[in-house]
Amino acid sequence: MTARLSLYRKAEQELYKLDRSVKAQFYDFCHNFRNNPGLPGLRKKKLKGDSRIYSARVSQDYRALLTRTGADTDGTESWLVIAVRHRRDVYEELQVAVNRVTGEIEFVDLAVVGDSALRRAGITLTPSEPEPEEHAPKPAPAPAPEPAAPPLLAVYKADQLRDLGVAEQLIELALTVTTSAELDQLVEGAPLLSKDVLYGLAAGMDIEEVRREITAPVELDQRPDPDDFATALARTKVTTVDDAVRAVIEEGDFRAWKVFLHPTQERIVHRHYNGPARVSGGPGTGKTIVALHRVKHLAQQLPPGHNKPILLTTFTKNLTTDLRLRLASLVEPDLLARVDIAHIDQLAARVLGENTAPGRGKQRVYDHVALNEMRQLLAELDDRRFEPEFLLEEWEQVVLGQSVPTRSDYFKARRAGRGRALTRPERNHIWKLIEQFTARLDKLGVETWGQAAERAARFEIERAAKIKARREYKDEIGGKDLIHRDDSSGMRYLGYRYRHIVVDEAQDLRPAHWKMLRAMADPDLPNDMFIAGDAHQRIYDHQVALGALGINIRGRASRLTLSYRTTKEILAEALRVVDPKDTKAKVTYDNLDDGIDTLAGYRSVLHGPKPDFVPYDTWDDELAGLAITLNSWREELSTDETGAPRDPSGRIAVCVADRDMVSQTMYYLATKAGITCAELTKDGPKGDGEVHVGTMHRFKGLEYQRLAIVGASDGIIPRTNVIDRYRTEDPPRYEREQRKARSLLFVASTRARDALTVSWHGKPSPYLPV
Repeated sequence: MTARLSLYRKAEQELYKLDRSVKAQFYDFCHNFRNNPGLPGLRKKKLKGDSRIYSARVSQDYRALLTRTGADTDGTESWLVIAVRHRRDVYEELQVAVNRVTGEIEFVDLAVVGDSALRRAGITLTPSEPEPEEHAPKPAPAPAPEPAAPPLLAVYKADQLRDLGVAEQLIELALTVTTSAELDQLVEGAPLLSKDVLYGLAAGMDIEEVRREITAPVELDQRPDPDDFATALARTKVTTVDDAVRAVIEEGDFRAWKVFLHPTQERIVHRHYNGPARVSGGPGTGKTIVALHRVKHLAQQLPPGHNKPILLTTFTKNLTTDLRLRLASLVEPDLLARVDIAHIDQLAARVLGENTAPGRGKQRVYDHVALNEMRQLLAELDDRRFEPEFLLEEWEQVVLGQSVPTRSDYFKARRAGRGRALTRPERNHIWKLIEQFTARLDKLGVETWGQAAERAARFEIERAAKIKARREYKDEIGGKDLIHRDDSSGMRYLGYRYRHIVVDEAQDLRPAHWKMLRAMADPDLPNDMFIAGDAHQRIYDHQVALGALGINIRGRASRLTLSYRTTKEILAEALRVVDPKDTKAKVTYDNLDDGIDTLAGYRSVLHGPKPDFVPYDTWDDELAGLAITLNSWREELSTDETGAPRDPSGRIAVCVADRDMVSQTMYYLATKAGITCAELTKDGPKGDGEVHVGTMHRFKGLEYQRLAIVGASDGIIPRTNVIDRYRTEDPPRYEREQRKARSLLFVASTRARDALTVSWHGKPSPYLPV
């Protein structure tokens, strides 16, 4: 195969309306194009209006419109089919571009715009293949001049529409439409963001409301390169055209292309579950896309309504933003409106807001702030019996995780996975320290996010208990509706918050998060919870056993094994990090319950160069070698396959072990190598530097064409000065810290799509397959 074809949403919609014979001809066209995109019989030619659009012959009467989206290192060209239509409907004025807000490829078809709007904008459409004069229809008489009418969006300016994300080619037209019917014609074939913005403004939303509710959720952190169609393609919802979808084409249901899944994934998505279900799998196996398709499937089964009975949640803010963007490209707006998309701490904060009087809320702080307070407390007490890290984790995972209310309950609390056993006197001593510690935080007016999650869980559990009590009372009185004689909050307890809950990156949630989620959905209804996660990628120390938290997934667990992102060569080395062949170093991972998970059978369909493993004598030598590698990558990615210049920004990244190394790396690259950098933060890249630099934690959920992991030395990965003391005094915790460090390196390694370089100075990390 010398070309890879993908199908744009508009092309799918057009194909769905065509005759079966044309669909079959289109499949033949795809087969021929993939084998040889330069085949003379395809009659491929550029349109005059936008040279990035090509017209190619599907049959005597039908044409495929395509745009080139790059090429692989092996020379395989990548093309996007943006439309399929009759040759008389192909015009020179068609345009394709990268949206300046979303970074997605957008195809603008002015052929669907009403004639009156086109005339007012001074646009005349020119057929790409004019009919012979003897067959050409006689021109219609010019219509009478239309009475002047004020434009529907007269109060807005072009720059405002541009900033909101309206496609450039539609802006002037949008400012000329005078009726709702004209607006409907204008947005019929418009990109989704343009449609939402224009309809929002026409419906009376002001600029800030549209920006906040429509544009902001899909906006990139930095302006995309308008000429980088390869990166834009990765952001655009498309379907790869290959032999696996031939049956779909031949059956004529092209609408299925948008929701096409491989058979194993499709079964998971559409299965009926009589309780919570879980899907696991390694990086790139499609857990997230399965979760998103599951949301779509559940939304399609819902009865009509205006509430949001489906929750889609994950652990971090930046991953939540990514889920929102991807779901918006997968489902129609009316279905998207039925889904509440929020990260887990945002959800907990919402619950606390409902249950806290104004002015009584506490400031929430991260764990490192709490750890400093614990250290200070132990120093003041001159208490050295337990490490502050151990005490904080005991409080987070056992006391908060199980909502342990009293000392006597703590004596009986389950401590699975916590490592060293505790005697009753030791538990008594720890409880006293925790009481003093929490009193200290309370005096400061702060709480950790773990505390917030536990409080939110308690409020939700109380709420669920009231729902249950009301239902039981209703059953006792013969099923009659209860009458509320006051305006109290009792109406809140008529039903659970959600009918369905879908969780992505489930391995990172705290026990309290799970208790809160369990209380938010009715456990007596089917399909209540769908959980996607991989314990091999757990990079936070939040151990859970779902069964112990009231979430029983036994018999409803599935595993994905085929990676669509990481090459075979990178995957083989990454697997050796988490699954070393040395039996003495055998590492086991849980399955988010009391069982063991495995990556057996995990494989990739992609090929690429083998990862480079490079030793250096010193850190300075390693940074100098990194600069040489980055400059080489930057040069290779700075031009496309035709030699035209291309911005490599955002395609290359450097991953390190901690924040200090981030600063050192960025300083060296900026001052000694002339390479601009952007630091990866919890909110995404900070700045517009061409190379992204961040700690391993920040790379979760991200992907780069080329990635360098530096500082992968013994003593740094893992931090032996931090964990070595546990080797003898707390062996289970030592193994847990080792496993977490392996997972970090595994996650980092599998963020590389095409090329991976790993380097170290001194001795290599014991986790590296060298």
